[in-house]
Amino acid sequence: MAASLGLRGAASGLRYWSGRPRPAASLAAVCSRSMASKTPVGFIGLGNMGNPMAKNLMKHGYPLILYDVFPDACKEFQEAGEQVASSPADVAEKADRIITMLPTSMNSVEVYSGANGILQKVKKGSLLIDSSTIDPSVSKQLAKEVEKMGAVFMDAPVSGGVGAAQSGNLTFMVGGVEDEFAAAQELLGCMGSNVIYCGAVGTGQAAKICNNMLLAISMIGTAEAMNLGIRSGLDPKLLAKILNMSSGRCWSSDTYNPVPGVMDGVPSSNNYQGGFGTTLMAKDLGLAQDSATSTKSPILLGSLAHQIYRMMCAKGYSTKDFSSVFQYLREEETF
Repeated sequence: MAASLGLRGAASGLRYWSGRPRPAASLAAVCSRSMASKTPVGFIGLGNMGNPMAKNLMKHGYPLILYDVFPDACKEFQEAGEQVASSPADVAEKADRIITMLPTSMNSVEVYSGANGILQKVKKGSLLIDSSTIDPSVSKQLAKEVEKMGAVFMDAPVSGGVGAAQSGNLTFMVGGVEDEFAAAQELLGCMGSNVIYCGAVGTGQAAKICNNMLLAISMIGTAEAMNLGIRSGLDPKLLAKILNMSSGRCWSSDTYNPVPGVMDGVPSSNNYQGGFGTTLMAKDLGLAQDSATSTKSPILLGSLAHQIYRMMCAKGYSTKDFSSVFQYLREEETF
């Protein structure tokens, strides 16, 4: 398979690298990029994450062939001279390297296997990278369908949020055939500072689900601690400072604090707009719950976090950032 991949298989690199400048071993990938830049890359899904990810590919010289179910999402790319396709199948007909960034398992199945999906027109030897966060079992099923068509499927969900997507500092957790990792790394390295090979198809999703479960638990814990401290008479900025120089420090406290006014440039200081939606967090926690059931793994706090985010969705928080759990706790007096 690798021999038939042409330019997309020319990149070489490490199983794992992080940070900038990049290792010398990635030089081949950088060199091949100038050649590969003449070959368009397909990108499907231009939402809060997909939009800046696609822009970073453009900055690295890759012409794009784009599709989004909402045509308005493609306008700024079209105005910049990029091609807009009429369907996922149209993208697959015009590009042999495609990245998808979609909200749910159902969306991924439709984009790949639907009546106008990628598999209707995919070319043999194509590399298909799904950066959506979906059920690992769905990734495995899609990989089987893609393999039947003579192409390669890899799951590569991301961590880091919109800010990291904009700055090109995402972490990619990659599952798939190891021999194809270098080819995937060539593209993913344009959008992230960490590209990590996790194992077979589905392991990237497993790593992402574990990360987001921990993130939800730590965000709820941070919100509870901040709320308790404020109600006990502490200034929120002072409390955050103390937490962030103490053993309770975590990403939710020092980088994405959920209390309005404590930090600039985060959703909590913008009425919880933007960022990572509560609905998506509830969805990811549902995936964690499903995985825990299938592997017979106890996730007591993960299950409780899932319940809390589902309640938030039912009480008007679905479109707010997941850090709005602080606001939810402040307003709820019945626990």
